[in-house]
Order: sequence, then C-alpha cells, then structure tokens
Amino acid sequence: MPYSQTLSRHFSLTYAQARTQFLAAAEGRGALQSWVHPQQLGASGEVLAMDVLRLGPASAQRLLVVTSGLHGVEGFCGSGCQLALLHDSDLLARAERAGVALLLVHAVNPYGFSHRCRVNEDGIDLNRNFLDFSQPLPVNAGYAELHPHLLPEAWPPSLAQEEALALAEVRLGSAGWRDALSSGQSSHPDGVFYSGLGPAWSNTTLRQVLREHGAGCDQVGWIDVHTGLGPEGHGEKIFAGRNQAADLARARACWGADVFSPFEGDSCTTVVRGSAAQILDQECPQALPLSLGLEFGTRPFDEVLWAMRLDQWLNRHPDAPASEREAGRQRVRSAFYIDTPEWRGMVTGQTRVAVLQALAALAL
Repeated sequence: MPYSQTLSRHFSLTYAQARTQFLAAAEGRGALQSWVHPQQLGASGEVLAMDVLRLGPASAQRLLVVTSGLHGVEGFCGSGCQLALLHDSDLLARAERAGVALLLVHAVNPYGFSHRCRVNEDGIDLNRNFLDFSQPLPVNAGYAELHPHLLPEAWPPSLAQEEALALAEVRLGSAGWRDALSSGQSSHPDGVFYSGLGPAWSNTTLRQVLREHGAGCDQVGWIDVHTGLGPEGHGEKIFAGRNQAADLARARACWGADVFSPFEGDSCTTVVRGSAAQILDQECPQALPLSLGLEFGTRPFDEVLWAMRLDQWLNRHPDAPASEREAGRQRVRSAFYIDTPEWRGMVTGQTRVAVLQALAALAL
C-alpha cells in the first residue's frame, strides 16, 4: 500500500472513529485508562472520554506527554499524529532504549472533538481555563469593545461590523489587537476565547492524569498538538513553559533555535492567560519541565477567526436550521484540519521529529 494511503488511515472522519482506532491501536501495548465524561455524550450519542495510554514502565523517571484535542476540533489532526506514533515501531523502540515513558492523552476535549467545535460543552476555550479561580480573574477590558462585532445576533456579520473590527485593529495596533482578542476573557460566556468561571471537567481530569503519571518523574516533557495558526502545513514550535530564561533555553536546546516564545512577541500566538501548559509545573513540581506547543497552519488567519466566531454563534443558536448548522460545523472542521495527503504528511512528519528530539533531550 502506498505510504500516503497508509498514513491517511490514521486520520478519522469523526471523533467516534478516531477513538475506536486509538483504542484498537493501544490494545496490548501499555497501560490504558479511559476517563469517561460524566455528563456529556457525543454528536451521535457515543460515549465521550479522555483516553490515556502509557507506554513504558511505571517506574520510569523520564516521561514525555503528547496531547491532542485540547481545542476539540483540532483533535482531527492531533489524533492522527498520535495514531501515527503508535504505529511507528522505530520510534517506540527508540523511546524504550532511551528509558523514557510515552504518555498519549487522546482527546483532552472529547465534546468539542465529537461536535466539531473548538470549545468545550460550556463554550469554554480550554487553553484559557487553567487559571487560579481562588483569585480575582484577569480583566480583559479590550475584548468588551470587540465582542458585539465578533458575535452579532444575526449571521453572517454585516459589512459595518467587519469594518468596525478592522478599525479597532488599526486603533489598538497589532499587539494590542491580539491581546484584546485572544489572550482570554471571562466577561462574555458566549464570546470567543472565554476562560470560564471555574475549572472545566477536562481541566480537572488532565491535572489528575499529570499528577498520577508524573509523580515519580524527575523530568517531564510535554508536546501539545494544535492547528489553525501560521502557513499551511508548517508546525510553529511555540514555547509553552514558564516565563523563565532557563526554561526557554532548554526548549531551544531540545527543539532548535526556531522555538518562538509568546513572551518575546515573535510567536504566532500572544501570551495566553490560563494556558494548559502552565500546570506541568503545578502538578509535577518535582520534575524539570520541558514543554512545547506544536501549532500547524491551516487557512489564512481571517478564515480561521471567521470559523471561531461561527463556532460560538452556532453554540449560542441551537435553534438554527439543521442544514445551516451542518454546513457551519463542516466549515469549522475545515478551518482546523486540511484533508489532503500532503498536509497529513507534513503534520505527522513534523510531530515525529519533535517527539524524537524530546526523547533525545530527556534521555540525557
């Protein structure tokens, strides 16, 4: 069978298919746990779960975590990359020789994966939800100005609303615009990049997974697979650790000088408040952290932002006609997943390289 066809088999049309393939590939390979969502079902009534496979001994002191689907619909890419890793006998043998346990966390946000939306069951952007909710939440005053134009009552947005957004971007400047738009906000539950007012199920479950599997480790690496930003098929390596020079230097020593840091202002993303990666230090405080966000480009940014706005508009209007909802969900999926052999080959190849580099760094 040609390589492109073999590779395509790792990628699925639905969450249910992706989960079935992951569980089948995981059978007999290692320790498998399934954290079933206690309240939600999938788009076809299927069980939703965060499935966790550990390859390597429980006594391993070095651990590499690879997560998919934190932003649900982005799981179409991340799941395929994880399946490719599971079928990569050479890579798995290298991990074993390095003495590094590999932890694959499949579908951190299974609801969003199944329902083809970026957010979770509560409209929360999970990568803004890992906040200290015992403290006053960060205030994003700039978002309130943008919200009425981002999420109008009627869809699609009017020309006047699009012009208002363009003028706001000019007035705020590129950095101010990105911060107001995407750093996270807790004031508009129906808006984009909503942090929520408390920890989501995926938040508390992922924390428990990290505590359980990272407890005995002196080093823990984490690669979180995302899509949507940057040139099509290119995986930007985004520093996801603490704003500390030593952590950034270690990430660049592992993955290369082209690891970009939001703290330095040269990444495709802004500094995010409540990002998931920060919990590595919180849940595994004894371990030396090494973390990366791997962001694969799909469509031009305006198309991706449009899809994110549509995603939240559909969540806010469950009474929209079925044909309109289906077309909208398909558009959201296509904004975060390019269904071509070339794109699938690019994302799996770059994921493999990043994993091999992390294994080498953790084995030292």
